[in-house]
Amino acid sequence: MTENHRTDLRRRALAKGFALLPLAFAMSPARAALARPRTLSFYHTHTGERLTVTYAENGRYIPGALREVDHLLRDFRTETTHPIDPRLLDQLVALNRCCGERTFEVISGYRSPQTNAMLRHASSGVATHSLHIEGRAIDVRLTGFETARLHNAALSMARGGVGYYPRSDFVHLDTGRFRTWGAA
Repeated sequence: MTENHRTDLRRRALAKGFALLPLAFAMSPARAALARPRTLSFYHTHTGERLTVTYAENGRYIPGALREVDHLLRDFRTETTHPIDPRLLDQLVALNRCCGERTFEVISGYRSPQTNAMLRHASSGVATHSLHIEGRAIDVRLTGFETARLHNAALSMARGGVGYYPRSDFVHLDTGRFRTWGAA
């Protein structure tokens, strides 16, 4: 093979590589969704507090906004605040996008170990080591949206735990392994 032939092959390879370069930088649909601003609206059913917050933009979480969410989702019985797992918020955004961008009505966010023990003593439906204690779980419903439909939408995402409590009218969501429980 002559030197000219090698040079020609290198030029062709580079030309093909540069032609594919825009594809390498194109965003996947999942990455594009994460790059969009992620905004949630909450109404806390026990405290009456409301919050609409953009907690992530350009693929980055906003620390001040996350602290606002932590405060809203605090254990309202003890006033204890704990960091909420941003992946839980991302689950809520994905769920909300398929349900029409509504307000989440919060029944329970973070729970202190003391509150969890008290609730466990009062009800058989509370786990000993609930992911609520780690800021990785939330009990919600959506304003103006049937809870059964919310449950089905959460199941279709197959992310984390999905519990359904039709009598109490809420859905439990968490960032643990995928599993389901409750009435169908």
